[in-house]
Amino acid sequence: MYIIVGLGNPGKQYENTRHNVGFNVIDILAEEYDISVTKMKHKALIGEGRVGTEKVVLVKPVTYMNLSGESLAEIYNFYKVDTNNIVVIYDDIDLDVGKIRIRKKGSGGTHNGMKSIVKCLGTTDFPRVRVGVSKPEPGRDLANFVLSKFAPDEVADLKEGLEKSVLAVDSIIRENIDLAMNKYNGK
Repeated sequence: MYIIVGLGNPGKQYENTRHNVGFNVIDILAEEYDISVTKMKHKALIGEGRVGTEKVVLVKPVTYMNLSGESLAEIYNFYKVDTNNIVVIYDDIDLDVGKIRIRKKGSGGTHNGMKSIVKCLGTTDFPRVRVGVSKPEPGRDLANFVLSKFAPDEVADLKEGLEKSVLAVDSIIRENIDLAMNKYNGK
């Protein structure tokens, strides 16, 4: 069983912002797998379905980014899944738009949503798919930047990054994380 968590902020004003690429990936996966992510449970919108032989739960926490761990901890305790089968998808300012990076584990870094998850789960041992949103220009406030929408000239690269993220998550579920890393890291 896999828990696939996309990080973002709920509400119309945050739709399609840099900080919500995790939600975007979940939306694409939901469409691809024909899973309705509309049930409110564990401080999240969730949907359950099957991908191949695996049961999959798609998750969009509605706690706002900085409290994402509260939702994921409830889900983790409810489903009793191994943390190696929890995949978190989130934005990364250290990657250019269109780039992704898959890791088996790691710290929360400077990302407040990931810091919350690490704190609430009590471990850094869970896979993650980082989706590039690029860095703000010098002097621009980081919070303002990640809550902004993508520039028109970034949209094609964004689409490519979201598509690669979907393929990477599918590879993690159907094959394994090592194969997914070999296929999609650095691409």
